[in-house]
This record gives sequence, structure tokens and C-alpha cells, in this order.
Amino acid sequence: MLFLTRRRRVQREGVDFQQIDNEWDWDNFLILQAYVGAAAYCLFPSLLRGLPLWDPRGLAAAAVVHVAVSEPLFYWAHRLFHKGHLFDHYHSLHHSSKVLQSFTAGFATPLEHLVMCVVMAAPILGATLVGFGSLGLVYGYVLFFDSMRCMGHCSVEVFPSRLFESLPVLRYVVYTPSYHGLHHMEQDSNFCLFMPLFDALWGTLNTKSWQLQKDISSGKNDEVPDFVFLAHVVDVAFAAHSPFLLRSYSSMPYTFSIFVLPIWPIIFLVMLMMWACSKPFLVSFYRIRGLLHQTWVVPRYGFQYFLPFAKDGINDQIELAILRADKMGIKVLSLAALNKNEALNGGGTLFVDKHPNLKVRVVHGNTLTAAVILNEIPDGVKEVFMTGATSKLGRAIALYLCRKKIRVMMLTMSSERFLKIQKEAAPEHQEYLVQVTKYQAAQNCKTWIVGKWLTPREQRWAPPGTHFHQFVVPPILSFRRDCTYGKLAAMRLPKDVEGLGVCEYTLDRGVVHACHAGGVVHSLEGWTHHEVGAIDVDRIDVVWKAALKNGLTPV
Repeated sequence: MLFLTRRRRVQREGVDFQQIDNEWDWDNFLILQAYVGAAAYCLFPSLLRGLPLWDPRGLAAAAVVHVAVSEPLFYWAHRLFHKGHLFDHYHSLHHSSKVLQSFTAGFATPLEHLVMCVVMAAPILGATLVGFGSLGLVYGYVLFFDSMRCMGHCSVEVFPSRLFESLPVLRYVVYTPSYHGLHHMEQDSNFCLFMPLFDALWGTLNTKSWQLQKDISSGKNDEVPDFVFLAHVVDVAFAAHSPFLLRSYSSMPYTFSIFVLPIWPIIFLVMLMMWACSKPFLVSFYRIRGLLHQTWVVPRYGFQYFLPFAKDGINDQIELAILRADKMGIKVLSLAALNKNEALNGGGTLFVDKHPNLKVRVVHGNTLTAAVILNEIPDGVKEVFMTGATSKLGRAIALYLCRKKIRVMMLTMSSERFLKIQKEAAPEHQEYLVQVTKYQAAQNCKTWIVGKWLTPREQRWAPPGTHFHQFVVPPILSFRRDCTYGKLAAMRLPKDVEGLGVCEYTLDRGVVHACHAGGVVHSLEGWTHHEVGAIDVDRIDVVWKAALKNGLTPV
């Protein structure tokens, strides 16, 4: 959970899709342990059936065998796996993971897992043979063993340095994530299982171990991001897509899955806790050309944005995130989806006006969203029909298209809002903006730009062959089989992105919503202006060219 561990990470890099895919079967060792347990039960049924539920003497016996047998056995087996053929054909797979996570502990070849089973079984077998075995010891020791391995691979320093300064002997009794992290960074040191004592005895203890542990546990490994994308949770089920909950699930585009149902009540209770006491938290990060880009989440769910009494509370959370970013020294903060709702805060204007001395640049990213939609429209189109025409995005798209002498049928019941937008256009272009009040007006137009939800009945007015371009959240239902439906405006991140391992909502890997991409461009270009409120139509082409220049590509 990065919002808890940001300052204590041993390795600062994010986990990418390739590592997640490589480690997909990290739990194979659990299956092997089950087979070993079943085999032991078949071979020694009388011995295991007679085990008591718990025998405290077994704990002491297992501890002695662990220190005397398991630790040295693992140490020398581990050193052997770092040599020649065994490393090239077996152990190198484990070291191919660039960023350690708890899952990495189970990422190994079958031969290594077999050796690990022998190491693990020794204390249980030893305690049982001397008559002190118990069912509690069997399950307890295995859980302890696997938990310690996962802790060592978690890449988050969990021990305070003061603990080791107060009791120096503990340094040799228990290893830390930073200690094991050094083994993966400098492979010829720190080979122990859980006790650095054996590295000290046999001369393979890395001299940087104690200082590195102290530096990281004190929070010195903190890093201020250059850019933050401030998102929000869509619904209760979507919360299961968070990377700190299910890494494999979040690495794929979001779709509702049956396995979410059993944990839905738990997520719902967590949601209530988040409402009661919440602040923006960090969920993922990646790098582009050395710049650190992070995603923070306002702990508010989509339906809350439509509750009148929740407006002030939501704005308070967004304001807290902006002020926190400003204090940290972040350069750009981009507002996602409903966090920049016009009725909520005027597309971010509320915060910029309230805090005129902000150093962090607040960006709604809608300029690039408009550019993406406009560049989807094929050449030769002479007429479009638009819903949500007087919204922030609708206005910008309409004004841009009329400059290209494309007739825009703007669906709106408000003549006042329509005339206000029409007057913004040059006199020679105003005739291309036409107000319509019924869907029937578009029954011969095959290019629809949808900024407001369309029911299946309303979609019926579109002629066969119509393409629906969309900037409405959530997307409209694909009701018509004789029509085509565009996805929400999005762009693919540059090829040199590093550490990205999370899919943004329903989008494919490496693809982000256009407003997110707009913030990325703002950051990469080093622009120093706020992008809030109404979209500057003159900047649509500027932002589009900047996005392409920086390696972002249309989906």
C-alpha cells in the first residue's frame, strides 16, 4: 500500500506489466506444499494422526532445528544456486524480477521449491521425531516460514532502526527487506534465510546493510513526484481493481468478475470507514523520461458526486490533495473525471481562485480530451450532431468544428447558453452552429458526438452506419448493431514509460484517459500555467502536437 509505505520503499521503481505476467504463477509453491503434506500423510499416517493440537515443547525443538539445520542448509544451497549452471538455468529466473514484491518470494523454478520444502520440513520433522510435534506446529511453522520470506521480498522497510540500535544482537537474528534487497542488487552477499548471523560467520555480509536499513527506515528514501493524477473510485466493485488489493486483477482492464461478489460487503464497509475518516491516498506510480508520475485517489465513489449534500466534502478532499501537493513541491496536478465537474468546482477554478499563490499547476486535461475527439472525426465530414453541447467540452468542440466550416447541430433546450457559445465564434463561422431541441433533427446525420447519456430509445434516431464519438461518463450502451461506438477519449503513453503495472479503469495496458494524458503532457512540456475552467480553443492544436511530440499516440 503505497500511501502507507511511500517513504520506506527499498526500491523506488514501480512494478511493470512484464514482471506481473512473469510472476503470475507465484503461488505454485503453495500447491507443492499441499502435495508434500499429502505425501507425508500417506507415508506416515500413524505418526501424523497421533499429533496433538498443540505442544509448547515443539516450538523450542523446531527453533533449535531451524537454527542448526534449516538456516545453514539454505545458506549453502543458496550460494550453490548462485554458481554457473544452477544460476543460469534455475536461480536467474528469480533474480529476473526487477522490483521485489512479496509475490517474488514464490517466483522460482520447481527445483528451488523442492529444496525450499526440505528446508521448511526439517524443523517440523525434527520436533515430531523427538515426540514434540503437533498440528499447531505444522501449520504455524509453515505460515511463519512463508510470511518471513514474503516480508523479506516486500521491498518496504518494516523495522525501525531504533530497534536494532537498542538491541544490536537483533541484527544477526532477523533479516530485513533492505538486507535482502541488497542481495538482489549486489548478488554476491546476504545469502541467509532469515538470520544474518550466517552471512557474518561465513564472510558474505554486505557492509552497507546496517546503514541502508537506517537510512530507509528513517524516511530518507522519499521522492517527490513531478506529476499527480487525482482520480476517484467509480463504484464499490471497481474498488477491487485497486493495485494494493489484487495486483493481477488491476493489471488487466476492469470488468466485473464473479469473485468480487464475496468481498463486496467487505469493500462496502471499508468505503464507510473511508467516508468517516479519509484523505487522498497514493495507489500507483510510473516514470517517463525520469519524471515520476503518481496517481492519487480521492476516497469518494462516483454516485457521491451527484449527492447535493456531498459537494462541499468532496471539494474539501480535492483541496486537501492540491494543498498537500503544493507543500510537497509537486509541479502539476491533474483532475480526473468527476473531480473537475463544472457544477462541483468549475473545472478546478474554485481552487485556483481560492489559493492564488499555488506553485503546483492545476490541470483539468480537457484540452487534450477535446483534441482526441476532434482528431477521431474523419476528413470529409460536413455535419455532426452533439449532445452535451453546452458543456465545457461540448463548447470547445463546437467552436473548433465551426472554424473548420463543419455544421454542428447542438442539442440544447437553453437558447441562452447556445447563443452565448455562438457569439464566441467569429461572425463568419456563427452560421455553422445550429441549435436543435429534438433528436429527430439528427436522423440523417451519421456522426454523433455524445456528451450526455443516450438511452436506447434516443439512439434509435441515428441512421444506420452512425458512429458515436463519446465524452460521456459512463459510456453509453452499445445498443445498435448497425452502428459503431467509440470508446472514451484516451491516449497510449510513450514507449519509454517505466514501472506501469495498472490498467486505468476499462482501458488497455499503457492507455490512459485523455485528461490524464493532458496532465502528463503539461508535466513533460514544463508549462507553468493553470488549465482550469473553460477550454482555450486556440490551444487544442498546440496540446495535440505537444502530445504527439512527447510520444503519446492515439488509441
